[in-house]
Amino acid sequence: MLYYFLYSLHETFSPFNVFRYITFRTALAAITSALITFFLAPWIIGRLKRFSFTQHERDDGPKNHLSKSGTPTMGGILIVLSIVCSVLFWGDLNNVYIWLMIISILSYGAIGFADDYLKITKKNSKGLSARLKLIFQTLIATSILIYLYVNPHDPYTTKLIVPFIKNFLIDLGIFYIPFGVFVIIGTSNAVNLTDGVDGLAIGLIAIVIFAVGALMYISGNKVLADYLQVIKIPNVGELTVFCGAVFGASIGFLWYNCYPAEVFMGDVGSLSLGGSLGTLVVITKQEIVLLVVGWIFVFEALSVILQVGYFKMSGGKRIFRMAPIHHHFELKGWSEPKVVVRFWIIGIILALLSLATLKIR
Repeated sequence: MLYYFLYSLHETFSPFNVFRYITFRTALAAITSALITFFLAPWIIGRLKRFSFTQHERDDGPKNHLSKSGTPTMGGILIVLSIVCSVLFWGDLNNVYIWLMIISILSYGAIGFADDYLKITKKNSKGLSARLKLIFQTLIATSILIYLYVNPHDPYTTKLIVPFIKNFLIDLGIFYIPFGVFVIIGTSNAVNLTDGVDGLAIGLIAIVIFAVGALMYISGNKVLADYLQVIKIPNVGELTVFCGAVFGASIGFLWYNCYPAEVFMGDVGSLSLGGSLGTLVVITKQEIVLLVVGWIFVFEALSVILQVGYFKMSGGKRIFRMAPIHHHFELKGWSEPKVVVRFWIIGIILALLSLATLKIR
């Protein structure tokens, strides 16, 4: 909204022409969402405490986490609010992908909100059942994929791009719909599983979204796409503004979520961020790249799958001391900050590696 107003002034005052540039509006989106998150967080934290929306730690988790009980949760409400407001301010609202991302983050945020609310307000409740949560996630992801499938403006709708080989595309046809649904749901739940120690998930989101945003801008820019021999996807460059908003909100929230956390994002934050990240990579055909840049999220989810599967097959034996994998390292004696910083370092290396795929063709 601000974008349209300010850009319209360029006819009378030429410096306002700068608002037409995606890079400039991406920076503004990041700053806006960071400021909204940073300054509203104390008020939100106070309200969460007032309504007793606080964390209840599991007895079977790491013992040092028991002290976290009573910390406000559902801070993801603030993350979603700041991202959506920032995108509405600085995004091109005529771009259908912008609205698709807003729908995605709000929808997955609503699932997370319902899950958190039931956990907090219903005695002995574990929130939404896994089955019900999966049904809602599948309905949202399927709706998004069906829209993308019938979208006449995207020539690569059903294509899977292999990033390490020039112009190598795999046409999945109608099977791209279940594949895309799996990517969105898998990413949403992987981020949710990673959100187990202070600052880990939100810091990794900032790292991943920075790399994905760079790839997105290149994919939407004809000159850069031609130079780097990247598939040019119409209209996706505008999603860089959304990535900027996510990055800013992540940095702002991390100020209060770093160890020792003053607030947790809850499922309303992790599911919405994961769902929107999955939607982003499906729209921009960066699914394989996500395996590289988001490997920590993937590994966290795999550790749970392997642990549960091996536990059932072996009659009670475990691969890890505890899953997700970050708890395994905690039980090995790593402090929370050490786990977080080391996972961030790996995340940064993976982000750089994902950007290096631009030249490995």
